[in-house]
Amino acid sequence: MNDRLRRPPPAPPVLRLYLAPESTVPRRIDGAWWPRTFDLLTELPPLLSGLPCAWGRIVSVLVNGTGWAGAPGRMLVCNEVVRLRRTTTERTPSTIVLMAPAHGRRDLLVVPPTATEPAAESLMSAVGLTPEQGHFAS
Repeated sequence: MNDRLRRPPPAPPVLRLYLAPESTVPRRIDGAWWPRTFDLLTELPPLLSGLPCAWGRIVSVLVNGTGWAGAPGRMLVCNEVVRLRRTTTERTPSTIVLMAPAHGRRDLLVVPPTATEPAAESLMSAVGLTPEQGHFAS
């Protein structure tokens, strides 16, 4: 096939990650993540790659809820082993807990992939995240 006729590969989708601004005041939710599917093995690597460097290297992830498909005990992300754990307790809203040695814990609200944009904004507002307070990371 002629190189001029090849289509460029599609651009990866933008990571839908909303981060609350840094603060010295502890908060219950540090941001919101809106994955595109319920496949944790597909969605987790882009999330971890898109986190701020200041959050440190994530070594453990705890997902809350039963909606995730496929969650082995560990996986390789960016050439690093990440332990995966899942709770069976259903909570509303669903969260993902990210742990990094010497950097502590970060909790993200998980917006269901099936949510519409207004529903996602409503969920984020319910936990105190507003567009004026933070930004979407990409």
